[in-house]
Amino acid sequence: MKTIHARRIIIGGVIVAALVILTLLIFLALLFPAGRAEAAYRFGRFRARPPVHIYRAAAATPRGITPAEIKSAYRLPTTGGRGTIAIIDAYDAPSIEKDLAVFDAAYRLPACTIKNGCLEKHRMASLISTNSGWALEMSLDVEWAHAIAPGAKILLVEAKTPSGQNLLDAIDYARKRKDVIAISMSWGGAEFSDEADYDGHFAASAGKVAFFASSGDGGTGVSWPASSPYVIGVGGTSLRFSPSGVVANETAWAGSGGGVSAYEKQPAYQAAYRIARAAGMRAVPDVAYNADPASGFGVYMTSGTKRPKGAWYVVGGTSAGAPQWAAIQALGRAVSLPALYADKASSAADSYFRDITSGANGGCGYYCSARRRYDYVTGLGAPQTVRF
Repeated sequence: MKTIHARRIIIGGVIVAALVILTLLIFLALLFPAGRAEAAYRFGRFRARPPVHIYRAAAATPRGITPAEIKSAYRLPTTGGRGTIAIIDAYDAPSIEKDLAVFDAAYRLPACTIKNGCLEKHRMASLISTNSGWALEMSLDVEWAHAIAPGAKILLVEAKTPSGQNLLDAIDYARKRKDVIAISMSWGGAEFSDEADYDGHFAASAGKVAFFASSGDGGTGVSWPASSPYVIGVGGTSLRFSPSGVVANETAWAGSGGGVSAYEKQPAYQAAYRIARAAGMRAVPDVAYNADPASGFGVYMTSGTKRPKGAWYVVGGTSAGAPQWAAIQALGRAVSLPALYADKASSAADSYFRDITSGANGGCGYYCSARRRYDYVTGLGAPQTVRF
């Protein structure tokens, strides 16, 4: 009997100890969320990824959503644009001017060439290698920024590599130019512990330049630089048209990145809007745009093989939204973070945004679900004007 009693005491002690350890683990998990643990590195290790996805095989003719369709869906003007849209990407796209010419001809857009001053390419190093994934990203960015704001100038700034420092150098070059009014950064990477130390690269030009960054394509989760309180984070939607060509519905795209930053404090414009469950931290994204590859954009790109051959691709991802929101800034010259939140809070909110109220980017409940006003998948919603 004594032996049995002793065993019971030992088993009871083991159970109590296990419960104590489990309680401690739960407390630590709440104190240090998974996103923060995964991002426990510093700026020196940051490398960006372009959130771009090809839908179906390459083709000889354009497919996918057209400039006319997206402009109708988002109530954008058919012409216009002024100032310079800076596109920040990594590596070199040697055929970008020729590819843009094919794109413009297919959609009957005004020619945008280096000779006529519409297109400029600035390389941040004399020798830059090529990369097929980034080349596709550059084709998407340049072609669709021009499609949305054909009257604006396009400045493609090529960083030597997608390292954090090389990309910041490219951003600094663009933001210091007097003609640049919008900067598109259609890339991102995991947050890092000292990211707030680099906000000055965006804050220094706030008011003069509007910065736009993709929120990511891995579903729920926050990426930098979209997490910066001086950058407009662009999430993703799925846009569907009726047979007559009007918008049937727009829902949250499953791949759209979003959530609560682990390191950036909540900016004043979000605090004034009273975003739920942000706990005093930066909420991402701010706005949304079509990103679903199934409703993707037609892009022309020449491959980087020894015998280069051009082809049309249908491309999606939140990387499509950053350059097109930058083009919206070139059309209206009115986009800023305070203005976006003030417009959404106004009685005329529907004239500024399509509120995305259905769809999700994961199984985490509140933070993964679209809803009225603001949500962590599509932000304030998709554009319905250029006059914010």
